[in-house]
Formats: sequence, structure tokens, C-alpha cells
Amino acid sequence: MTPQDIRQKLTVHEEELRQMGIASLALFGSTARGEANEASDIDLLVEFDRTVGFFHFFRVQHRLEEILGVFKVDLIQQGAVHPMLRERILSEMIHVA
Repeated sequence: MTPQDIRQKLTVHEEELRQMGIASLALFGSTARGEANEASDIDLLVEFDRTVGFFHFFRVQHRLEEILGVFKVDLIQQGAVHPMLRERILSEMIHVA
């Protein structure tokens, strides 16, 4: 799946994603670099427009897996990115929603 495929699928569900509190989503990792294979997960950096709890976070993750039609979405909040990974993630980021 390409970044364009992901953006297209998410655009169809943009209103639903906003209602779930998603302010933005950015793709990073192997899919963003064009190195993904069939076993690759999809790495997404999420920014919420409000504080979300543990259960809501995982509902969002599960819904993104359904929307994208994949088994595994790795979802991480911007504030939770380990400082050693921050620069690499920021350099790979592709805004998708």
C-alpha cells in the first residue's frame, strides 16, 4: 500500500476521524520510505484535539486497521515518541489526514 492509497482511504472517512478527536495523522516507517512488504505494519503518528484515554486510543487504532484493511497499525502519539527516534520519524513523515 502506498502513501497515496492510505491518504485516499482516510479521506473517505475524514469526518469520522475528526469526530474521534484526530487532529492529524502522519505516516512514517517502511511504508513512508517505500520499503514495505506484505508483512509490514503501517506506522502512524497521531495528534488528537483533546486528551484521550487508553480505551479510546485503542478503539481509534482498531478503526484505522479496519479503514485501511490491514492487520496491524502501529499508532503513536507525538508526545510519546522516544527522543532518539524523533528526528528519524520527523524526516520520514508524510501527512495523510
